[in-house]
Amino acid sequence: MSEARGSTRSRTFKGGSIIFGMAAAIDCIIRNMSETGAALEVESPVGIPDEFTLLVKPDFVKRHCRVAWRSPKRIGVAFV
Repeated sequence: MSEARGSTRSRTFKGGSIIFGMAAAIDCIIRNMSETGAALEVESPVGIPDEFTLLVKPDFVKRHCRVAWRSPKRIGVAFV
């Protein structure tokens, strides 16, 4: 199986917030990340839009994301 990602992801365990709309924020755990995307662990992907801003804690770095895939507890995103 070939790798579809643009770069290799490194395992991590950082906190994050999925931000969309005027005040909506959903906490998540960033399980792996690269220069081009990340895998986010969430309670439920229901209600999370296809595009949002990811706030990486404690760095307070914001990345605009587009959802690449969803599973019951994780979301794969590409940084745009």
